[in-house]
Amino acid sequence: MKCSFCKGTMVQKQTTFMIEINKTVIVIRNVPSLVCEQCGEVAYSDEVYAKLEKIVASLRDSITEVAITEYESSAA
Repeated sequence: MKCSFCKGTMVQKQTTFMIEINKTVIVIRNVPSLVCEQCGEVAYSDEVYAKLEKIVASLRDSITEVAITEYESSAA
């Protein structure tokens, strides 16, 4: 697969996904991703993105300021 930005080669790697919602930072580690070897752009499959959305939804109203979870061990 080629990168949509620089046309570099995309390779399978595990990355960390991070988002801030409602003053809570959500960090999801070890996410299966495609990463461009040239520019570092990260892409997710539809299946992975759907699971990320579920994980974020389950943690978005967390009482804590920072929520850290593992992709594979998440209940979503």
